[in-house]
Amino acid sequence: GMNAAVRAVVRMGIYVKAKVYFVYEGYQGMVDGGDNIVEVSWESVSSILQVGGTVIGSARCKAFRTREGRLQAAYNLVQRGITNLCVIGGDGSLTGANLFREEWSGLLEELAQKGKIDEEAVKKYAYLNIVGMVGSIDNDFCGTDMTIGTDSALHRIIEVVDAIMTTAQSHQRTFVLEVMGRHCGYLALVSALACGADWVFIPEYPPEEGWEDSMCVKLSENRARKKRLNIIIVAEGAIDCHNKPITSEKVKDLVVQRLGFDTRVTILGHVQRGGTPSAFDRILASRMGVEAVLALLEATPDTPACVVSLSGNQAVRLPLMECVQMTQEVQKAMDEGRFVEAVRLRGRNFENNLNTYKLLSHKKPDAELPKTNFNVAVLNVGAPAAGMNAAVRAAVRVGITEGHKMFAVIDGFEGFARGKIKEISWGDVGGWTGQGGSILGTKRTLPAKYLEKIADQMRTNNINALMVIGGFEAYLGLLELSAAREKYDEFCVPMVMVPATVSNNVPGSDFSIGADTALNTITDTCDRIKQSASGTKRRVFIIETMGGYCGYLANMGALAAGADAAYIFEEQFDIRELQANVEHLTEKMKTSIQRGLVLRNENSNENYTTDFIYQLYSEEGKGVFDCRKNVLGHMQQGGAPSPFDRNFGTKISAKAMQWISKKLKETYRKGKVFANTDDSVCLLGIRRRNLVFQPVAELKNETDFIHRIPKEQWWLKLRPLMKILAKYKTSYDVSDSGQLEHVARHSPKEAETGAI
Repeated sequence: GMNAAVRAVVRMGIYVKAKVYFVYEGYQGMVDGGDNIVEVSWESVSSILQVGGTVIGSARCKAFRTREGRLQAAYNLVQRGITNLCVIGGDGSLTGANLFREEWSGLLEELAQKGKIDEEAVKKYAYLNIVGMVGSIDNDFCGTDMTIGTDSALHRIIEVVDAIMTTAQSHQRTFVLEVMGRHCGYLALVSALACGADWVFIPEYPPEEGWEDSMCVKLSENRARKKRLNIIIVAEGAIDCHNKPITSEKVKDLVVQRLGFDTRVTILGHVQRGGTPSAFDRILASRMGVEAVLALLEATPDTPACVVSLSGNQAVRLPLMECVQMTQEVQKAMDEGRFVEAVRLRGRNFENNLNTYKLLSHKKPDAELPKTNFNVAVLNVGAPAAGMNAAVRAAVRVGITEGHKMFAVIDGFEGFARGKIKEISWGDVGGWTGQGGSILGTKRTLPAKYLEKIADQMRTNNINALMVIGGFEAYLGLLELSAAREKYDEFCVPMVMVPATVSNNVPGSDFSIGADTALNTITDTCDRIKQSASGTKRRVFIIETMGGYCGYLANMGALAAGADAAYIFEEQFDIRELQANVEHLTEKMKTSIQRGLVLRNENSNENYTTDFIYQLYSEEGKGVFDCRKNVLGHMQQGGAPSPFDRNFGTKISAKAMQWISKKLKETYRKGKVFANTDDSVCLLGIRRRNLVFQPVAELKNETDFIHRIPKEQWWLKLRPLMKILAKYKTSYDVSDSGQLEHVARHSPKEAETGAI
C-alpha cells in the first residue's frame, strides 16, 4: 500500500500547485542527496497502484542517526527549498523525523556558520513541517486502527492458511504456522480469528502456566470430535508468562512428543511483506496520502508533527510523539510482565479481537455451560455474500456459550415457511469462516406472503429470538415481521439483523459483510485488464459492476484500481459529462499513459447503458483510442471471503448474539418471552467509529425504498478524491479532513461497547 500513498501525495501535491520531490532510499537518500532527491510529475506515479513494496525504495540508515548525517540531509533539502516532509514508515522512521524537525533551526544555524548556506536561506526555510503515515504490516502503532500494509499481509497469511487447510484435512495433520510480529501479535491474532485456529501464541497475551497440558487436551478433544486437522498460529515474538520465547519448533515438538500427531511447521516469513496490495490498503493509503498533504498545508510552526490515520472510517490526525510514546509503553508493559495493561494499551480494536477469539475457539464442557432454555434461530436472506458463513459460525458458537439452543434455518424465509429448520451444534460450524457463499442457503423471498406458515414454525419449534444475516431483503423482512406483530404473537420476540451484501446498500451501516471481498475481486480484475490495455496501447476499458442502485462498488473500485471515471446513480451525469470524460481520455492518450479505465454501476442510468457508453466512446475515440467492455457479473458474489469480511462478520455477529441474550433476559416474563417494542427489532451496523444497534423502524426515514439505498452515504465524499487522483479539475471539500485529536486511552469498559 505504500505506493498508493506515494501516488496520492504526489498527485494531491501537484493538484494544490506544490512542487513534489521523491527522496529515494529513505533517509539514506536524504543524506546522500544528488540523484536521490528528484522533482516528480503526474506521470511519475502512473501504474504503481497495484505494485507491492515501494517504488521509491526504503533503507535503514545509520548516518541519519548521527547529527552529522542530519546536517547533511538538512543541507540537501534547503538546496531544493524543501520544507515539508511526508514520511511513510514505522515508529522508528517517524521518531527520526520528529527529531529532525526539532533540530532543524539548529542545523540551519550550523550550516550558516560553516558558510554552506546564507542567512537569507536560514530565514526563508526557518521551519520544517512533518506529517507521518504509518506503513507497517504488524499494525503495531498505537492510535491507528489500521496501518498501511496490514490488510495485505493478512491476505497473504489467509491465502496460505486456506491452502494448508486442504492438505491438512486430507492427511489429518497438525500445522504450526509462524507469522510475523516480533513485538506485536496483531497478525497472529487476526489470522487465528479469520481461520478459526485451535490455538494462538502472541507476545501481548502469554498463555497461563501449564499451557502445554491445556493445549494438548484441546487438540486431542478436537480430533475426538472428528476434526481432521489442527492449526496453531505462532507470532515470531511469542513468549510465555516468564518472558521466555515460545518458538514454532518448540510447539511442534510438544505436539509430537505428547500426542504423536503428524505435525509440520510452516514459517511464512517475507511472503507477508510482498504481493499486490489489497483494495482496503489502496483506499486507506490513497485517503491518507491526500489527508497528509492537507495536514502539511495547514501546518504551522506551533502545531506538533502529526500522523494521519483512520479511526473507524474517519480520517484523523494525531500528534506523532503521543502515538510513539504509547507504542513504546506497550513494549515496556510487556517487558515488565504487565500483560493485561499491554493488551489495553494496544487499543480497543485489539482487545475486541482477543475477546472474540477467546469466546469462539474453546468450547466449555456441557456441564459448565449455563442453560437458558431459550431457542434462537439463525437465517440468511438475500443474495449470497462472502463472510455470511463466518457470521453464522460466530452466532451459533456465542449462542451456545450463552446457554441457548441454536437452530439453523435453510434457504431464508422461504425455507422457514416450509419447516426447513434444524438444531445446529458447536462442531457443525467448524471450518466455516473460510467458506464463500452461504452454506445455509439463502433466498431473496420476503416473509409477507408466508407470515402464517412462519408463525406456525416459530410456535412449533418454540423460537424465542431471530437473527437474520443478509442484505436489503433482510431489512425489509424484519420490517414486515415487526408489522405483523399485531396479528401474530409469535413475532413478539427479539430480532436482530446483521448486514451482509456485496452492494453495501443497507441503511444504518457504513459497511456490510461481503463488500470488501467483492471490492477485491473488482480490483484484481481491473489490474489484469489494465495490464492487457497497457500492452495493446491506446485502449479504454468500460467495466460494469454490480450493486443495484448503490454506487459503492463502482466508486471504491475506481479508487482502488486507479480508474479515470466511475458512473454511479447517486451522482447524476449527462451527455456533457460523458463528452468531458471522452476529451479527458483523448488528452491522456497524448501522454505516456496510453490506456483508460472507466467503471459503471449496473443501474447508474437507465438510458446511458454500458453498451451506450461503449458505443459513444468507440465513436468519439475513433483514431485516438479503441474501446472494450466487460461485465463482471456474479463473480463479485463468489470467492473465499477476505480477511476483513471474515473478521467483520465474526465480530459483528458475536456482538449481535450478545444483544439477543440481553433482550431475552429483559423480555422474559411469566414463563414466556414477549417483546413488542420497536427497540426489540434492531439492525446492528458500524457507524463511523462505533457499532450501534438501531431499531429498524427508526431507519425507515433514512431509506430510499424505491432504489433500495440509504438516503445519505458516507463514501460519496470520497468522490472528489478519485477525480483528483485521475486529474480532473474538481473541488475538494476540506471540511471532512481530520482535526488534530489526542490519542484516546480507553477504559476497559469501552472495549465492550466500542469499535470493531
